Amino acid sequence: MSLRPSCGLLFLLAAPGLAGQSPPAPPVTLSLDQALARGLLANPLLGRQRAEVTAAQALKKGTLSQILPRLTATGGLIRNSKEVSFGSGEDARTVLPENDWNTRLILQQPVFAGLREQRAYQQSKEAVRSAEQGLRAAEDRLLLGVARDYLQVVQGDLLVGVERQSEELARRRLAQARDLLEAGEVTRVDVLRAEADVAAAERAVALAERDRGVAAGQLRVDLALEGELLVEEPTLDVPEPPGEAELLERAERARGDLQQAVIGVHVAQLEVSKQKGFWLPVITADAGWIWQRTSFPADRYGFAALRFNVPLWQSGEVQSRVALARERQRQAELALEDARLRVREDVRRALLDATTARRYLKLAQEQLAASQAEYDQVFELYRSQEVTSLDAQSSETSLNEARRAVVNGRLASALAELEVWFAAGDLKSVLVKEARQ
Repeated sequence: MSLRPSCGLLFLLAAPGLAGQSPPAPPVTLSLDQALARGLLANPLLGRQRAEVTAAQALKKGTLSQILPRLTATGGLIRNSKEVSFGSGEDARTVLPENDWNTRLILQQPVFAGLREQRAYQQSKEAVRSAEQGLRAAEDRLLLGVARDYLQVVQGDLLVGVERQSEELARRRLAQARDLLEAGEVTRVDVLRAEADVAAAERAVALAERDRGVAAGQLRVDLALEGELLVEEPTLDVPEPPGEAELLERAERARGDLQQAVIGVHVAQLEVSKQKGFWLPVITADAGWIWQRTSFPADRYGFAALRFNVPLWQSGEVQSRVALARERQRQAELALEDARLRVREDVRRALLDATTARRYLKLAQEQLAASQAEYDQVFELYRSQEVTSLDAQSSETSLNEARRAVVNGRLASALAELEVWFAAGDLKSVLVKEARQ
């Protein structure tokens, strides 16, 4: 019997991934609106921030329970070695039963504790607000990141197209150089120079495709997607930003990180008041019902009590905690001041970047028109041997650079417009259709 495997078995052993493997999924085509909606829904970091809001709300409920009444039931069973009683007949009272048991139902209500519980509850409400503002800031960061990565994939597609156009120009010059060489009009140097430029253009295409793949990978991370992504060049429907003064006012009101700093100051102020409350007495009200086997002094009775605890001397512990809380408040105030300065400069820098990007794009488009006209004229002159191949190569380089500049300028201009609204803390309201509605 032959032990040699069949050809089909050899093929399966050589390519195990092909056996039982389903065909690859088709590419997913996403518009910018679809990518933004997917990012808000599926991004894990944003989901984590939403969980932070839920956790803060749960903490607030737990803090509220500290000032609400508490009802507890306790009991026990005891076996004693002897039974002791006194009296006789109806007057008999058991002091130590042999089989003892007792049940207590206790209601406790805090009456006053230096307003510490109220301060803690207010802090927990501020923590919920801070988490919500953090979620808002995270949404704006995610939207800007998704838009940036989406536009970079679009830019990658466009740059791949530009590099392929550059390759076509180089091949066109190579074909012309070979024709002129056969006619004896040029030397072999022109052909070699054109061949080198074709090879350089092919390398540029490969690098552009690699850059596009990297950008698509980052977009997949943002959207929590797998597989190949196809994008469409978007037409951004973003309103013209208002003046600097109005944007600064919006940022003061809407920036999530700035609002978190404001809340941080309020929380620090509440902490100072809470620590001062440790100087004040603690008053609680208790009520209960006791049912027990022991009949002395009674087997069933209820009680009500008002208890208080007055701190007289605490060896400087409260003073140190109040001093620490005041320093934390000072730190929070400085953090707020720093946040305000940064937000203002973010708005001013975003406006400056937007103005520069628009100017850059306009100049790049003018350069492209001039470079295209120059190339068309120079190549015709090269055909008629009125200029050299160096002149044709120079005009090609100028045209290719102008095309790249226009593509980069379009991306920079679109992104700069979004960054203006991001700096003002209003990106979601202008970028997501559902938020606008």
